Amino acid sequence: MCFSATASFVAGTALTAVGVVTIKKAKRKSELPFAMIPLLFGLQQLTEGLVWLSFRFPAPLLNAVTTNVYSLFAFMLWPIFMPFAVRSLETVPWRKKLLFFFQLIGLAVGAYFLFFHLQSPATSQIINKSIVYSAPHFYYLLAIVFYFSATCISTLFSSHKLVNLLGVLVIISAITTYRFYTVSFVSVWCFFAAILSFIIFLFFIGKNFSWKWKLFS
Repeated sequence: MCFSATASFVAGTALTAVGVVTIKKAKRKSELPFAMIPLLFGLQQLTEGLVWLSFRFPAPLLNAVTTNVYSLFAFMLWPIFMPFAVRSLETVPWRKKLLFFFQLIGLAVGAYFLFFHLQSPATSQIINKSIVYSAPHFYYLLAIVFYFSATCISTLFSSHKLVNLLGVLVIISAITTYRFYTVSFVSVWCFFAAILSFIIFLFFIGKNFSWKWKLFS
């Protein structure tokens, strides 16, 4: 696997374009948060492309800014936004209540990481052709457990099968990434998760087909 500025910019551009299309296909306001996920991943990948460039053309200020913007996406945005987006789609009352619990976990984890990032901004370096992001956190293992609960486990409680599939694939990608890219886990896993967010486009395509079928049936 070759990770580079080119890979990040290509993935970011593609996801941004898909995200715009997906947002347009959302039929209700409640669907917008979930539809925005590919676009947000696209912006995150474009940001990492700039992090790559800050190493290629030594630019300490650009590196500091883009590293911390990327970290805001990775550590704070996703645990807060993912359960919120999944819950927004939900119509089954008991599932919606359970997903609210995951939202609270996500808010707590996001606030926790934000606090420590403000105390000591994240840094980045290239190790084995991948970007490694570093930031000090206390009780890191427990925080990661809650992080995965909010970002991944929450999707398994959705009543939508494609959302469940997305969650399962993201979990598998996390395990695989940790096995082969332990040191650069954050960067590599976010890249795989970003690519997997194309499933969200399929989710809305499927909904559009079902609505059209109902109209003509």
